[in-house]
Amino acid sequence: MADTADDLSAPLGQDSVRRERRFRLPFTGIQVLAVLLGLFLLAFAGFAIFGDNPLGGEPVARIAIRQTAPSGEKPVTAVPGDHAGSAKSAPQQAAPGEHKTVTIIDGSSGKRQDVVIGAGDAADKAEASAAPAMMAAVDQRLLEKSRYGMIPVVADGLKPFTAYAAEADRAKAAKMPIVAIVVAGLGVGAAKTTDAIMKLPPAVTLAFTPYGSDPSKLAERARAQRHEILLQVPMEPFDYPDNDPGPQTLLTTLAPEQNIDRMYWHMSRFQGYAGIANFMGARFVATDAVMQPIIREAAKRGLGYFDDGSPRSTAPTLAAAQAMPFAKADFTIDAVPTAVEIDRTLAKLESLAKQRGTAIGVASALPISIERLGVWIRALDSRGIMLVPLTTAMLKSKSG
Repeated sequence: MADTADDLSAPLGQDSVRRERRFRLPFTGIQVLAVLLGLFLLAFAGFAIFGDNPLGGEPVARIAIRQTAPSGEKPVTAVPGDHAGSAKSAPQQAAPGEHKTVTIIDGSSGKRQDVVIGAGDAADKAEASAAPAMMAAVDQRLLEKSRYGMIPVVADGLKPFTAYAAEADRAKAAKMPIVAIVVAGLGVGAAKTTDAIMKLPPAVTLAFTPYGSDPSKLAERARAQRHEILLQVPMEPFDYPDNDPGPQTLLTTLAPEQNIDRMYWHMSRFQGYAGIANFMGARFVATDAVMQPIIREAAKRGLGYFDDGSPRSTAPTLAAAQAMPFAKADFTIDAVPTAVEIDRTLAKLESLAKQRGTAIGVASALPISIERLGVWIRALDSRGIMLVPLTTAMLKSKSG
């Protein structure tokens, strides 16, 4: 029996061994996962190399072009990758008078931005006829190089005053009461300057000091909003130097050529202005000997002059002697910067315009001043008074 048991157990043990050998895999489960991961990475690399998208993995901006259709027709939207309507939405050259809106969708943020693109000269002309006239670009012919930079000059009979005066209906202005508003002291303080530029209508003239980190940028922004602009030249006040307007101030103690040299520095700070104005300077403008060369130089360079209303100023007489466009402020609108006093002064300005035909006010860019001016201006036309740029008031006064 023992032999029989041994004989029976031997084959059974050998069969078990054979079965184990038959079903045992040559590698473990971890090795299988490693092999599969390697195959996946290999396939991904092959797709990146040989695929159709060379920007694989980068955020993609999708652009939808919506072309404006004539009235009564259904607009067609063409999106790259939309093959179903490719025959109908194939790119076509826009016909005259049409435009395209390009919607850019940021693939990473999902934000959308619509950009209207004009199509051809006809579209440009249509937009130009519908939109208010833009300010003339800075004319390079009207610039002359100084040791500080470019400054205004008359060229081919054209003056900066004429080139940079804002558009206005001067025929209408000649027949009705007008007011001009100058908001001064801009350029230092980007926030208040931007408020004046964006919140006040284009007919308001803006006067910039030469100071600030980038007065040229702010002046160009004002011109882009169709405001005409002035350069304010810092001049000596009575309490100088306790009250100091700033670097390169024109002084009564300097020789004329020194003051003119300083004026060139101010003139070079930005371009596109129709005239100059005093920044402070009660003592300087009252001193004929130092003021005369400045007025003569500004007139020679084709500029107008705006006086902020100093009672002792010699500018009116000196400008008249040079046949120079000139205006003087009748009221400082926010001398007392409260809503009640500003409104009261604006009422006086309105009465003067009706009585004399022309009235001019000057204000700073205080928030309360901007707010009250905006309210007053909106109702001005209904009271039979026209708001005009300062240059229009200068020309009307000169012809009157």
